[in-house]
Amino acid sequence: MIELRAVKSHRGHNTLAITFNDVFGPVPDTVQILRVGVRLITALVGGGLIGLQRELTRHPAGLRTHMLVALGSALLIVCVMEAGTDLNATSRVVQGIVTGVGFLGGGAILKLTAEHEIRGLTTAAGIWMTAAVGVAAGLGRIGTALIGVALALFVLMTLRKFEERLGSHTFKSGETKPLGIDTPDDADG
Repeated sequence: MIELRAVKSHRGHNTLAITFNDVFGPVPDTVQILRVGVRLITALVGGGLIGLQRELTRHPAGLRTHMLVALGSALLIVCVMEAGTDLNATSRVVQGIVTGVGFLGGGAILKLTAEHEIRGLTTAAGIWMTAAVGVAAGLGRIGTALIGVALALFVLMTLRKFEERLGSHTFKSGETKPLGIDTPDDADG
């Protein structure tokens, strides 16, 4: 809330004074702007890379969703840290982010009753991972955030092929292919 104060001008008259700091907060210095900018941009790029992979593979939560989750998570952390709060307050914000994003991810999970299958678990996990990347970037752990992005992309891109070779995904016939057993679709090689 903006506080109006009566101050005496040089002629002895009372005037109302509102300073820039009262309205917008303290003016950040160049180092602070750079620090916050790098953290937020790292979160945005990290979320964007994970989201791009999901977008290109035509999954429901894509580029914009992942970018916003990462950026929002980082922004919450940066705001708390820039306010000068202690580690306990930052920890509570992280807990809130994890809970909130869990709710968001829960909405991405869909149980298809006719097919008796659940879809969206990987999407939900990807959203949760993107929030973790945002938290790491917001805390200034840029290297940790980037390693997390690289590992997430490895899981999403490489391990899918491995799962298919193991037969743990549903195939055209609508049944799961058991490990090491050829189905009629595989007969011709």
